[in-house]
Amino acid sequence: MNDTTVTVVGNVVDSPRRVSLENGAVTNFRMASTARRYDSATQQYVDSGTLWVDVECWGSLSGNVAASISKGDPVIVQGALTTHSWESESGPRSKPRIRAFAVGPNLSRGTADFKRDRSGRTAENVDRTTGEITPQAGEPQDDPFTSASAEPRPGRDYDGDGAALEGMDAAESSLVPAHA
Repeated sequence: MNDTTVTVVGNVVDSPRRVSLENGAVTNFRMASTARRYDSATQQYVDSGTLWVDVECWGSLSGNVAASISKGDPVIVQGALTTHSWESESGPRSKPRIRAFAVGPNLSRGTADFKRDRSGRTAENVDRTTGEITPQAGEPQDDPFTSASAEPRPGRDYDGDGAALEGMDAAESSLVPAHA
């Protein structure tokens, strides 16, 4: 398959809409990405054209986007670029659409509080106002990722002699080359 894969950095311009269909749930939103360039004549940055694109999210991404993304949020979207075509009263129409593989906050514009989607939990279990996860029936009540009683696990938690955790003072850091 020869998908045209793109990564678009921009802002969400409308509230994400989630719809349940026969073949699964989909969340759609529109985003805008405005290019900036440096104008040497005016010695300042100026906005160029704006790309307006619809984004569709399927599967677990659908629920996670619906629970996490809001109008105005700066996002980075990666996915397959397609063209949505339809027939209108004035003739054939089309517009770009991205079938998203990944959607995330643009951390150059702010911070995020990431909550891992854990085995079988979906965004339907997340309270949008508090961000708290409500366990489904039969799920354990303690969270092995944050529980203080959980034993360290190789590859997940640091388990060593502690020597690697020693600090560095400013004098030592000046001896480390910036680029190797």
